[in-house]
Formats: sequence, C-alpha cells, structure tokens
Amino acid sequence: MRRRCHLRLKGEVQGVGLRGSCRLKAWWLGLGGWVRNEPDGTVRLVIEGEERQVARFIAWLQTGYSRLNKLEVEDQPATGEKSFAILYK
Repeated sequence: MRRRCHLRLKGEVQGVGLRGSCRLKAWWLGLGGWVRNEPDGTVRLVIEGEERQVARFIAWLQTGYSRLNKLEVEDQPATGEKSFAILYK
C-alpha cells in the first residue's frame, strides 16, 4: 500500500545539509516527493512510496537527525509520485 506524508521539520534544519540527506535517503528507500526550506526557518517535505519505506524514512528523521526539535506529520492521498527533488524558491 502506498503512503504519502506532508512533513514540517523544526529545529536547526536549514544550512546543515538536511535537504541533500533527505534526497539521498529517499533515493535509497525508493521514495518520491520533494523538500524545501521555508522563510520561517522550517523545512517542508513530502514523501511518498510503500508504507513500510515511508515509515522507515520518518523513523530516520526522528532518531537519526539530532538537530530536529519537532516533526509534524500529515497523511495525504497518494498521487503516484516516484522521483524526489530539492525545491528552491
């Protein structure tokens, strides 16, 4: 079953290589979506793929990224997105 999540990351999440790490981890897990820095200092992220792999990605963020203070997760309907991109404003 596919799962799509919209995530908002708070903490020391900009200027520390997080977007590139997310892209690499998403590629490794076979996930699609995007990541971008927001003007308020947060990072927004959409991740989509097999439910188990999405759960692994979220667990990696929660346990493997010590600078993360808060992670908000909102499930959304899957769209079939397969590639992952870093978005720039």
